[in-house]
Amino acid sequence: MIHEELQKLEKLAVQAGKKIEALSAENQELKARLSLLEGEIQEKEQEIHHFKNKIKISNIVDNRPVSPEDATEMSDLINNYIQEIDHLITYLSE
Repeated sequence: MIHEELQKLEKLAVQAGKKIEALSAENQELKARLSLLEGEIQEKEQEIHHFKNKIKISNIVDNRPVSPEDATEMSDLINNYIQEIDHLITYLSE
């Protein structure tokens, strides 16, 4: 009787161990997929940001009215680009 109960417990322990291994493997796969999807989302957000900047620049070039906030943001962005270009020119000329 005790022997049978021990065998049942041992069998349950083995089953539980297998289930834990399977869940751990699934967890790792899901973490990897989550990481991949988060990276894709970040790339898409950057693309959207760049696209919005292109639209703002297009509006400025076409002399369309731009909100003061957008104009200030674009001015800062253009200044940052100019600084980056200056750094690159300095680096390349060294």
